[in-house]
This record gives sequence, structure tokens and C-alpha cells, in this order.
Amino acid sequence: MYESLLNLHNALRWGVLLGGMYAITKSVLGIIHKREFTTNENRAHVIFVLFCHTQLLLGLWLYFISPAVNDALAQGMGAVMKDKALRFIAVEHISTMIIAIVLIQVGRSLSKKATDAMAKHRKAVIFYSIGFLLILSRIPWNKAFFPGM
Repeated sequence: MYESLLNLHNALRWGVLLGGMYAITKSVLGIIHKREFTTNENRAHVIFVLFCHTQLLLGLWLYFISPAVNDALAQGMGAVMKDKALRFIAVEHISTMIIAIVLIQVGRSLSKKATDAMAKHRKAVIFYSIGFLLILSRIPWNKAFFPGM
């Protein structure tokens, strides 16, 4: 079960990345061309947030059943914080992703509540971009899977 969930988590990263690029691009173009916030923009935002939330739930599930995380945490936080790979697995990846997805959700909520189209686009661009950059900063690009998992 663990391997299947990890494979799904790895595959869904592309949905998060593509969905994020699409939602951010739609809102940037909305600002540049002073477009209304239409159902197409709303759909792009919903898809991005849906991928993020799904990825977060899978990631949390994996975190609690991961042999690598369990092994790392068994060594104690002092040892984890001294080892770059263990720190990434046990602390950095999960905490940064949670912060990123919270920012993305805040952006979605603020964008929905804004009354004019430019405010909707601006709030989405700001919060989605910050969240997206945080996500990009903690994806393990050099490996298909986390080391040791």
C-alpha cells in the first residue's frame, strides 16, 4: 500500500504544478488584459486548489506510514536536524508544503471574497505564486522518490 500511495503522490505532483501554472497564468493575463473574472478563471483556481488538497492529504497519510520518516524520527529530533537528508524527509518537506497549501487556500478564499475582478486576480496571483514557489523549493527534483523510502 505504501508504494502505491507514494507513486500516486509522485504522479499528482504534476497536477499541482500544471494546475498552479495554469491558475497563475490565467490571473496574470486577467490583470494584464484587464479581464473579468469568469467561470474559466474560477475553474482553473478550483482545479489548482483541488490538486493541492488531494496532494496534501496523500502526503500526510504517507508521512505517518513512511518507514523513512519513522526511522528518522526514531533517532530523535537532534539527530534529524543535524542530517540534511533526514531533516528534509522529516521536517522541511512536510512543513513547507503545509505552509504553501495554506497560503494557496488563503489566496483562494480572499480571491472569492473580493468584489472586483482585478482584486480577485491580484489576490490569486500573489498568494498562489508564493505558495507555488514554496512548493517548487521542496519538491525532491533529483530523485523520483525520497531517499531511503
